[in-house]
Amino acid sequence: MRAVTLCGVAERLIYLDHAATTPMRAEAVEAMRPYLTEVFANPSGSHRFARRARQAVDEARESIAATIGCDLGEIVFTSGGTESDNMAVRGSAESRAGRPVCTATEHHAVLHAVERLAGGVVRVGATGEVDLEHLESVLADGPVSSVSVMAVNNETGVIADLAAVSRIVRRRAPGAVVHTDAVQAACWIDLRTIWPHVDTLALSAHKFGGPKGVGVLAIRAGSNLAPLILGGGQERDRRSGTHNVAGIVSTATALALTDHERAAEVARVSAIREELFTRLASIEGLRRTVPATSSVPGVAHLCITGVESEALLYLLDEEGVCASSASACASGAMEPSHVLAAMGVGSDLARGSLRLSFGHTTTASEVADAADVIGRSVERVREATRRLGSSRN
Repeated sequence: MRAVTLCGVAERLIYLDHAATTPMRAEAVEAMRPYLTEVFANPSGSHRFARRARQAVDEARESIAATIGCDLGEIVFTSGGTESDNMAVRGSAESRAGRPVCTATEHHAVLHAVERLAGGVVRVGATGEVDLEHLESVLADGPVSSVSVMAVNNETGVIADLAAVSRIVRRRAPGAVVHTDAVQAACWIDLRTIWPHVDTLALSAHKFGGPKGVGVLAIRAGSNLAPLILGGGQERDRRSGTHNVAGIVSTATALALTDHERAAEVARVSAIREELFTRLASIEGLRRTVPATSSVPGVAHLCITGVESEALLYLLDEEGVCASSASACASGAMEPSHVLAAMGVGSDLARGSLRLSFGHTTTASEVADAADVIGRSVERVREATRRLGSSRN
C-alpha cells in the first residue's frame, strides 16, 4: 500500500481504478505551472503576451498530432472524452444525411448520443467483439452518418478490430464518419496504428496522466462535422471557447511520456495482471470475463458467482483497495452493466462483477496485496450470505 493524504488525513491505499482516472504525472503537473501563474494570457489575443500562450497551444497540438499520426490541423481541443464523442456523433449527424450507428457496448457518451438520434445499435459477441455480420446488416438499413466503435472497452478492456470494421463501413456506407472512442487505448496501443482506420478519434487527458477537463478529437481532413459549441470561432470554428492553455500543455506532456513508455509499460503491467489472476485462481466461482489476448493489460475484469459487487466493493474499500464494478446503482438497486448484458453474461453472474485497472503507478506488490484482500473479502461476503440464509430458515 502507498501512503496518501486526503483532505489532510493520511491513509494507506491500493489504487486499482486507473480506467476511471489516473494520477497526474509529475511532469504534467510541472508543465502546467507557468501557464497558471506566468503566461496566463488569452491565446486568442493579439499582443505579444497572448502570442506566447498561443505558441504553447500550437506546440502542444503539434506534439499530440505526432503521437496520433495525424496532421496538426486535424487536432481539436475539447473539455474531455464525453464532449469529443458527442461532437463526433452529433456533429456528423448534423452535417450529412443518415442516422448514427454504434455497438451495444459503447461508453454512454456515444451510446446515449446515438439513441437520442434514433440510431442503430450493433450486437457484440460473448467476449465483446463486434458482430461484423450484424454490422453489415445494420449498415444496409438506410443511410448512415457515422459508425462508432470503441478502440478499447472501458469496462472489460476488450480491443476492437477497427481495421475490419473500417473495411465494412467503407464498402457499405462510404459517406459515413468512422469514429473511435480511444480514451482507454492511449496507454496500451500505439495510436498511430488506429488512426489509418478511422475519421475521428477521441482522447481524454486524465486517462493517461494528464489533467481532468481536457480532451482531444482528431478529425480527418475532409470529414466535416457541425460544431457543438458556437462562439468566438476558436479551433478553426470547430469548437469555440477560450483555450485551457495550462491543461492543453499538460495533456501534450502526459501523452508524449505515455507514448515513449508504452512498450515497457505493456510488458510490465501484463505480467502484473497475469500474476493477479494466478493469485485469484483459488476463489471458487471466479470467471475471467475476456481472454488476455483480447484485452489490454491495464484492465482485469472478472465476475464471481454468489457475490454481490456492492458488498464486495464495500469490504475492499474498508481495507484500502480502490476498485470498481461494471454495475451501476439506479434507484437504489444494483443493475447489470449494459456491456455485460450485451455480451450475454447472465444477470446473476454480472452482479458479481469486478474491474481492477492498472496504470503507471501500479506496483506488483500492491497487486499481490490486493489479491489477498479480495480473497478475504469474498469469503466474508459469502459467510455473511450463509449466516443470513441460515437465520431465515
